[in-house]
Amino acid sequence: MRRLMVMKKWLITPVAILLMLLLAGCWDRTEINDLAIIVGLGLHETEDEEVQLSVQIVNPSSMASGQSGNSGQQGTGQLTTMEKEVGKTTFDARSKLQEKVSRELFSGHNRVVFISEKLAEKGIRDHIDFLARYTRPRLRSYVYVTKGVPADFFKVMPDLESSSAETARELADLRIGMSVEVKELLQMTADASENAALPIITIEGEPPHSYGLRVQGAAVFKHGKMVGQLDDSATRGVMWIRDEIEEATIMVQPEGETGYISFLVLDATTKLVPEIKGDNWTMTVQINAIDDAVENHTTLDLMKPDTIKRLEKQLEEKVEQRIHIALEQVQKDMKADILGFGESFDSKYPDKWEAVKDNWDEKFSEVTVNIESDVEIKRPGRSTSPPALPEDEVTNE
Repeated sequence: MRRLMVMKKWLITPVAILLMLLLAGCWDRTEINDLAIIVGLGLHETEDEEVQLSVQIVNPSSMASGQSGNSGQQGTGQLTTMEKEVGKTTFDARSKLQEKVSRELFSGHNRVVFISEKLAEKGIRDHIDFLARYTRPRLRSYVYVTKGVPADFFKVMPDLESSSAETARELADLRIGMSVEVKELLQMTADASENAALPIITIEGEPPHSYGLRVQGAAVFKHGKMVGQLDDSATRGVMWIRDEIEEATIMVQPEGETGYISFLVLDATTKLVPEIKGDNWTMTVQINAIDDAVENHTTLDLMKPDTIKRLEKQLEEKVEQRIHIALEQVQKDMKADILGFGESFDSKYPDKWEAVKDNWDEKFSEVTVNIESDVEIKRPGRSTSPPALPEDEVTNE
């Protein structure tokens, strides 16, 4: 018995030592000093019809020195650097890019994907395949169409953020304009209508040498190719239909007044109600919104119930006007269902949808759209009557 216990001790000791050695560290670890951390990825088509891949890489020396903002422009070293390469495919360009970057390219912290207008017009299906199939790029990255070559956007050094990629990410998080992640783009291109919309981003310059980024409108895609663009007003209309309004500003000029009243949309919900009767396909867009008055340049007293009722009617007309602008361009001109109509009909009437899905572009343009909006002004603001006017000039009607 004693001999057996001694043997067990001799067996346990080497096993314990081996386990301690394994716990001492990771045998396949990659040190952060060996990585080129990508925060922005850009895709563009060259004149030779090849793919130009550009990346924005964090400058490790700037991270170590604790710089922030655009201090890189002050001669102490930039916070990020831009590298680019050309290839037959996206991954071919990436492989060539790795040949000249001394650290391993790492896109696990990627913020944004920029796609140039030129590439968008040619088609993005193959490049979406790379983003979906290759495991490294983040599916939570935001996607934009750029007015110009993406590499130029990565050269912009913003005032408030550490990089132009971070600026684009912050703009997307604010939800002021359209905001689309890679995974959402994959879902849009895989749904029944195969159509999608992406926000457009531009470079905005200010004298003498200050540049920033601005989200301006949206690009509309049919079957993977950009077929048109929407301005800000039409884009907001699309967002109302798609239930993507989180916070918005609406300005109205009451009848008989020279000034304006500004309202902040605090809460908005949209519901799509499809209906099929015979050959008639109808979509009812039901909108409910709660607004607060934040600015009053008129003579109206916002505590008067009749005044509030008239203003609520005007706000409803404003929302409906933006929706009609969007419908005219998206439904009638482009015939691209980026509104989710096809998905709604498919969910409620799968058999009838099956019969028209191959010809949905044409059927979509024939769908009758009814808009039912209900806007409620919840609060008139801190001041009920215009503070800049004498009391005898305030309109009480």
